[in-house]
Amino acid sequence: MDENTKKTALRMIPYGLYVLTSADGRGAAAAATVNWVTQASFKPPLVVVGVKVDSGAHELIKETKCFALNVLAKGQQGLAFAFFKPAELDGHTLNGERYFTEITGSPLLENAAAWLDCRLQHVHEWGDHSVFVGEVVGAGVRHTPEGRADDLTLTLRDLGEKVFYGG
Repeated sequence: MDENTKKTALRMIPYGLYVLTSADGRGAAAAATVNWVTQASFKPPLVVVGVKVDSGAHELIKETKCFALNVLAKGQQGLAFAFFKPAELDGHTLNGERYFTEITGSPLLENAAAWLDCRLQHVHEWGDHSVFVGEVVGAGVRHTPEGRADDLTLTLRDLGEKVFYGG
C-alpha cells in the first residue's frame, strides 16, 4: 500500500470537533479536543469516541466510568485550540473555560453548542487509540438550531488548511 495514498484517503473522512472531558470529583480532570466520534445506537442512546491511549483522559475515563462530549459550533476554533494542551482545573474553569456538572460529574462547558453526559459501557483497547462506548444519560443544547443541526458543528476543516488528522 502506498503510504501517501492511504494518508490522503483517510484524510477524506470528515470530522466534527468535540471537547472530551472527565473528572473524578477529587480534583483530577482531563479534557481534550477529539474528532473520532459517532452515534452507535438509538436505544439505548450510545456514542463512540476514539481516545488516545497515552492521553490523560484515557485512564481517567477508565477509572471514573464516565465522560462528556462537548459539541463545538462554527466559530469556536479558539475553544478547540484551548484543549489541544493538557487540562488545567481551576475552580469551575477548565483551561480557562467555565463549566458545570450534572449527572456524571464530567465537566460540561458553558460555551459549548451542546453536550452529552455519558456513562462508560465498554472499552475496546487496540492500537494507539481505544474505542470508548458511552451511554448518553444527559444532554443539552445551548440554542435550538435553525435548519440542520449538523451544519452548526465545527469541523476539522474549519481549523485551517494546515490542520489534518488521520493517515
